[in-house]
Amino acid sequence: MQATLRCLKKYGQRLDLELASELKTPLAAVRQHLVRLSEAREVVYCRLTRFDNGVPVEAWQCRVSGYVPPPAPGRKAKATATRGAPVSLPE
Repeated sequence: MQATLRCLKKYGQRLDLELASELKTPLAAVRQHLVRLSEAREVVYCRLTRFDNGVPVEAWQCRVSGYVPPPAPGRKAKATATRGAPVSLPE
């Protein structure tokens, strides 16, 4: 279970399929670890379905709880509102 958590801390967000191949552990065991880590609120995961050449692949996408990925490189949009200016909401 700690190896699963270390791997997630090292790589950030991963699929359970990737974790199983990286740790050379059966997929069922990795999923059990993820459930236990989620109950301890150390990991968050969601179930997703990917389609590879039209074939559905069920997977769990998981990451360390509280982890926010770094912003993508490149230009960022400038802020449009000035500090202290009132913001009007659309009606």
